[in-house]
Amino acid sequence: MVDLQARCVNAIRFLAADAVQRANSGHPGLPLGAAAAAHALWSRHLRFDAADPQWCDRDRFVLSAGHGSMLLYALLHLAGCGLTLDDLRRFRQLGSRTPGHPEARHTPGVEATTGPLGQGFANAVGMAIAEAHLAATYNREEAIVDHFTYVLAGDGDLMEGVSAEAASLAGHLALGKLIVLYDDNAVSLAGPTSVAFTEDVAARFAAYGWQTIAVGPDDANDVDTLDRAIASAKAETRRPTLISIRTTIGFGSPEAGTFKTHGEPLGEAKLAQTRAALGWEYPPFTVPHDVYAFWRKRATANAGMRRAWNERYARWRASHPALAAQFERARAGTLPDALPWPNFTAENGDGATREAGGAVMNAIAPAFPELIGGSADLDPSTKTYLNGQGEFAPGSYAGRNVHFGVREHAMAAAMNGIALHGGLLPFGATFFTFSDYLKPALRLAALNRLRGVFVFTHDSVFVGEDGPTHQPIEQLAMLRAMPGLTVVRPADALETLEAWKLAIQPRSGPWALVLSRQKTPFLGERSAQVARGAYIVHEPRGALDLVLIATGTEVALAIAAAKLLDARDVKARVVSMPSWELFDAQDATYRSAVLPAGVRARISIEAGATIGWQRYLGDGGIAIGIDGFGASAPGSDLAAHFGFTPERIVEVAQRLLGSQRAAGTRPQISPLFSARTMLRARREPEPEPA
Repeated sequence: MVDLQARCVNAIRFLAADAVQRANSGHPGLPLGAAAAAHALWSRHLRFDAADPQWCDRDRFVLSAGHGSMLLYALLHLAGCGLTLDDLRRFRQLGSRTPGHPEARHTPGVEATTGPLGQGFANAVGMAIAEAHLAATYNREEAIVDHFTYVLAGDGDLMEGVSAEAASLAGHLALGKLIVLYDDNAVSLAGPTSVAFTEDVAARFAAYGWQTIAVGPDDANDVDTLDRAIASAKAETRRPTLISIRTTIGFGSPEAGTFKTHGEPLGEAKLAQTRAALGWEYPPFTVPHDVYAFWRKRATANAGMRRAWNERYARWRASHPALAAQFERARAGTLPDALPWPNFTAENGDGATREAGGAVMNAIAPAFPELIGGSADLDPSTKTYLNGQGEFAPGSYAGRNVHFGVREHAMAAAMNGIALHGGLLPFGATFFTFSDYLKPALRLAALNRLRGVFVFTHDSVFVGEDGPTHQPIEQLAMLRAMPGLTVVRPADALETLEAWKLAIQPRSGPWALVLSRQKTPFLGERSAQVARGAYIVHEPRGALDLVLIATGTEVALAIAAAKLLDARDVKARVVSMPSWELFDAQDATYRSAVLPAGVRARISIEAGATIGWQRYLGDGGIAIGIDGFGASAPGSDLAAHFGFTPERIVEVAQRLLGSQRAAGTRPQISPLFSARTMLRARREPEPEPA
C-alpha cells in the first residue's frame, strides 16, 4: 500500500511537471513539493462527488497559491472530475480548460479563481462564513449543511495583507470548519523567503485565535502523518486551523529547495533527472493502472457519501417543506415571488441616497433571507445594517449582519467566497474612496460574474469637512473601466430603489451602488429608468439647444441650471445617466433618442474625474468635473469653490453655445472643461470669441 501511495503522489507530481514542460510555461515547484499533502487531503478527507460537482454539501478546496494550478488540474483528472489527459496537455493554451491560474466556472471542480496571492485564502473565509450561516439557518434534526473548507496556501499568500485581514476575521469568528494547509517551503519567486519574511507565522496565527499544527520536513511527504494532522484539524470545532508543512519546493529535482524551480519549466534534462530520482519510469502523461483504480475506488466511496446525504435531505425536506423550498430557491439564485419594496414619494423621498438605500435593504430583508453582509466598521454611516436580522457572531451564526471590521479587502474577498459557495447573496459597504482598498477582490468578482452588491457611500467631494483623503475623485472612472461590473450612481431615492431591484437579479454579476452622504431632493413622480442607464428627466418646450448629462446628486443641479437657461430662452434637456454600462447596452435607436446626434452642444456634470465623458459628449461637448483633489470645507462651500452651482453651469453653457455659433460648427474652447480649468478661468478670463 505504501508503494501505491507513493505512485499516487508521484502521478500528481509528474502530470504537473509534464504539463508545465509541454507548455514551456508554468510553475512546477509547488506541485512537486506539495503533492503529498494534496493527496492526503483529497484521498482521505475531501468529501466530493465527481459525478455531481455542484453537490451543495461538498467540501470546498481552494488552491490559494494559484500559480501551482497544475497540482489542482492533476488532482481533478485523477479524481474523475472531467479533465482529460488532453486537457492537461493543453495547459496554458488558448481556449483550454486548464488556464495558467485556476478559474472558477471555467474548469469543472475549480471552486475559486486564484492567482493574485491571498485572494483564495480570503475567499475561503467567505465560504466558511456561508457554511456556518446556512447550517445555523437550515439544519433541523438532519445536518444538510455540514462541510469543511480547505485551503492550500503558500508563503506569498501569507505575506499579502488581505490574508492577514481575513485570518484575523476568521479567528475572531471562530470558523472551526476552515482548515489551511500552509506550503511552508521557505522559498518565494525571487529567492529564499528569509530575505523578506522572517516572522513566526504559527505564533501570528495563534494570536489570531487559530489552532496551529506543524509538520516538519521529515514528514512533509509522509501521507499518514499528513492524514493525522488533517484529522486533528477537523476535530477542533471552535477554531480554524493552520497546518504548517515544511515542504521542499521542486522536490526530487536537481534544484529542489531553490527559487529556480518556482516559475519556469525544469527542462527536459532536469525533468529526466527528477524522474530518475523519484523512481518514476513512465513516459509523459502516463498514469499507472493501479493509481486510476485507487481513484475509482475513492470515487465510489465519495458517491456513497453523496447518496447518504440525498437520503438525509429527502427526510429533512419532507419534515420541513417550506424551509426546503426556501433553500432550493436560494440555491438556484432565483428571487421570492414578491418582495415588499418601499414606496418613495415627495413626502418621504428627500434625503441622501445612502438613506434611501438603507430603507430599501431593510424593507426587503425580512422576505429575502439570503441577503447577508455588512460593512467595514461603517454601517451607522453607510446605513446598511439589517434591523432585526441578528448578528453573525462567534458561535452564533444565524444572524445576517456580518461585522467585517476595518478590513475592506477581506470583506470584498469574503463576499466573493460567499457568492461562490452558493445559497446566499452577499453585500458589503464602505466609503467610496476606500474602494481602492478592495479593488483587487472587486476585479475578481467582475471577472467571474459573481452575484454581489458593493455599496459605496460618501460618493464625492461633497463629503465635505473630512477633506481630500475621504473625497473620491478617480474612483468612478476606475470602476467604470472594469469589465463585468455594473456601476450605478443614483440621483435620488427612486433611482436608488430601482438600482437595488436590478442589483439582486439572478445571474446579474457584481454591482457597485455609489450613494451620497449629501442630501438630494426627490426629483418627482416618474418612471426612473435606471435599467436604461440614462433617460430624460427634464424636457423644455421647443427645439433643443443643449443637453445636460448628469449623475447622482448633480442631476438636481442640472435641472436647476436648465430652468435658469429656459428663462434666458436656451432650451436644455436634462439626462440622468446613473449607469454608463446599462446605457451602452441599449440599442442605437434609444441612445440616439436620449442623446440626439443633431444636438452637439452637450455638457456633462459630475463631481469626479472627467476622463471617459468624451464618449458621450463628442467633439462639441464640455465635461464639468474635478480633475484635482478636493479640500476640507462644508459641502456647500465646496460646491461654490469647484463651480457646481446652477449659475456656473449657465455660464459654461452660454460660452459653449456662443463658441459654436461663432465657429459655425466647431467649438473653439477645450472640449474638457474640468473644475481645474474653471478655477484657472476665474483668475485669467478668456477673451470672448470674436
